[in-house]
Amino acid sequence: MESAEHRRINEKYQESIPWMKWGPYLSERQWGTVREDYSDDGNAWDYFPHEHARSRAYRWGEDGIAGISDELQNLCFSLCVWNHKDPILKERLFGLNGHEGNHGEDVKELYYYLENTPTHSYMKYLYKYPIDEYPYADLLNTNQSRSKDDPEYELLDTNCFKDNRYFDIFVEYAKAGPDDIFIKITVENRSDVASSLSLLPTIWFRNKWSFGKEIEKPIIEKIDIVENWETVVCNHPTIGEYNFYYDQCDYELFTENETNNFKVFGIDSDASFKKDYFHELLVNNKLDSYSSPNKGTKFSPLYQINLSAKESKSFTFRLSKKRSNDNPFKHLETVFKDRISEKANFYSSISPDACNKDIKMIQEQAYSGMLWSKQFYHIDMEIWLNGDKGQPQPPNNRLNGRNKNWRTLNNEDIVSMPDKWEYPWYAAWDLAFHCITLAEVDPSFAKEQLILIMREWYMAPNGQIPAYEWNFSDVNPPVHAWAAYKIYKIDCKFNKEPDINFLKRIFQKLMLNFTWWVNRKDSHGKNVFEGGFLGLDNIGVFDRSQDLPDGGKLEQADGTSWMAMFSLYMMKISIEICKFDPSFEDVSTKFFEHFVYISESINQSGKNWTGAWDEEDGLFYDVLQLPNDEYLPIKVRSLVGLTPLFAITVITKEELETIPDFMVRLKWFYNYRRELNKYSVIDNIDNDNGILFSMVNEDQLRKLIKVLLDETEFLAPGGIRSLSKIHKDGYSIKIGNQDFSLSYQPGESNSDLFGGNSNWRGPIWMPMNYLLIHSLREYHTYYKDNFKMEFPTGSNNFMNLEEIADELSKRLISIFQIDNEGKRPVNGDYDIYKDDHFKNLILFPEYMHGDTSRAVGASHQTGWTGLVATLINECKWNKK
Repeated sequence: MESAEHRRINEKYQESIPWMKWGPYLSERQWGTVREDYSDDGNAWDYFPHEHARSRAYRWGEDGIAGISDELQNLCFSLCVWNHKDPILKERLFGLNGHEGNHGEDVKELYYYLENTPTHSYMKYLYKYPIDEYPYADLLNTNQSRSKDDPEYELLDTNCFKDNRYFDIFVEYAKAGPDDIFIKITVENRSDVASSLSLLPTIWFRNKWSFGKEIEKPIIEKIDIVENWETVVCNHPTIGEYNFYYDQCDYELFTENETNNFKVFGIDSDASFKKDYFHELLVNNKLDSYSSPNKGTKFSPLYQINLSAKESKSFTFRLSKKRSNDNPFKHLETVFKDRISEKANFYSSISPDACNKDIKMIQEQAYSGMLWSKQFYHIDMEIWLNGDKGQPQPPNNRLNGRNKNWRTLNNEDIVSMPDKWEYPWYAAWDLAFHCITLAEVDPSFAKEQLILIMREWYMAPNGQIPAYEWNFSDVNPPVHAWAAYKIYKIDCKFNKEPDINFLKRIFQKLMLNFTWWVNRKDSHGKNVFEGGFLGLDNIGVFDRSQDLPDGGKLEQADGTSWMAMFSLYMMKISIEICKFDPSFEDVSTKFFEHFVYISESINQSGKNWTGAWDEEDGLFYDVLQLPNDEYLPIKVRSLVGLTPLFAITVITKEELETIPDFMVRLKWFYNYRRELNKYSVIDNIDNDNGILFSMVNEDQLRKLIKVLLDETEFLAPGGIRSLSKIHKDGYSIKIGNQDFSLSYQPGESNSDLFGGNSNWRGPIWMPMNYLLIHSLREYHTYYKDNFKMEFPTGSNNFMNLEEIADELSKRLISIFQIDNEGKRPVNGDYDIYKDDHFKNLILFPEYMHGDTSRAVGASHQTGWTGLVATLINECKWNKK
């Protein structure tokens, strides 16, 4: 049955009713990003630190806690609080920058994305704020004193939550219409003692006037009282007039969202009524001398709250295009009740019936977290490089530095982010995984996102897809053809009809990107690909993005496998289009032949190449080609050696009947390559189960799966490790006069080699696990029960590949499930998560510890870990 939320989604895309004009598009960290960096040395963290954020107007976006904005981020709203003890107002989330943490940057806050819907008709956010002084100095000093071998020092390791001395602050939004939003903020004192708090819900305009981007400056202005409810009008030259209604408060605070030049730059200028004015009033105890100007570009009603032990108080607000002449909150409770009920109906239509309550909750929080992670992203590289008129000229160094070749890039869109604090910018291959899961709740948004990253204001003229803002030229795995096909199939189920136009649009862009790969990353023309970074940089013994030892060239097993997968799904997409447009049949054959040549190259040895497959080890390896034409396998047992499993698909007999010319050419090509004794990527062209296109043959498949499911190697309690545990005592190789080594690191990185808290040397990585599971399911559609393996290896417990995929899925899902002791593996050893006010709060970290499954890396809501929601949908559950 279609829910009210489904109807809103349809109204948005079919009738252009702007239900998504407002959403959680506010970043949680704008400071320290590349966009705001105008330094001489390109050190974003030091140029714009957290300390400056309260006093300096941003150029490219805004940040806040539990915030919302319109889709072009003209007008913003977010939470601000103060516990009367901290040295600063809590206006934005605090974290350590890349040089401060012992494992790189990391947010040091407790906040949770509890609920959200695709149109953001209902959203709920929880922020946990200590009653006592926030341990800023302790977090910084303790982490800086720790080594790479020590764990990170987290907020829960301090004493600030002892004896429940904290506030739970819930922020909820419910839309009465596309431009009419009710807001409720509830503050709960969890302690046994009375406590006070200042609440400053803040509304402000993004500053574009200081940078010459707005001729007319917007204004927020107080108007007459409507009965007992206060109102300010927010007037903007682009989005028009909005009314902000609020309960009567203790003070009405106005200021300007402009830089305090004296505080930031030491320039002798007027420092009154600047961005940090509210901080000055409260923290420096100047409220008694405050004289309200009754207008500005930043406004907050201030509530001085006193809560007795366990007491709770709620405050209501409304942001609306509508001018109300009576009680603006008359329908608030009804709207909240309806939207909460509609949200429940929407998610009940998605969750598998056989799942228990806890798994359904995990799934909903995974979806909600991904929906909360939509963000307004703005950068114009031409302006970023050259500077704004009337502003200081950027350093000349930037013209020869980061991203200098991306002058055509001009982004101003809502994009799904990997994480709104740790990674508050899009990442191309992360986005592909996000779209798989987002398609299950909003396939139109997922399709738009995938096309967006390949539009001319993102994709380079040569066909390269931008990686992420730190270095747009880095190379991410080309998973977008696979993602496009997956999203297309999900959308067919959601909307009950195939969107061939989407496939055609994405296919054209993918063709450009495929050509870029072939021209730029196959340096020897052997159908063996490099790529450098490719997301798996840290698995190697050296940095694959840098110059390699002894002038060598690394032929990457994963780069080659990704391109084989790319070829297969371009073939698959073109075959699907052939059902409606036969003119695509020729290009289907082209990509089939690409796939054949790539598969032959990685598997076969010849005069000028040695294959990546090691028959004795049963694994693929990177191969270093030295200038003397010596080939040296880098025998690291890692996900690199398993990526050939991703290049697999099955074309059914029914599909083959729609492409007769393709079938004729395939048979000729198949027989011709067999006569030449070439490696065969097709096992049988007359199988009733269709045709299996695979980079590995059945014998190789058995050897790879045996390794994959070995608990002494890759198989962990929570899924598949990124590096085999066999390397726990280290692996080393000598190249020329240099020694290179690595070791299995199940948790945080013990090296600065790749920066930040990045670590792929052991943890469980959800997107790669998902691809492995997807491949096993695809293999099963061909082999059926004729192919069984032990799960785990050596257990004598044989299963078919579909059953193995389910078991792997359940291991990954178990990372987030509550156990008999009231704990979830993802939370590690923190007993506080047994508490009633913590036990159902779930985070989705970047990856998980290879042995214990606790959170590692970016520890909050990492988009691709939201794939757990998709695993729940695809898993076969027993009715409970």
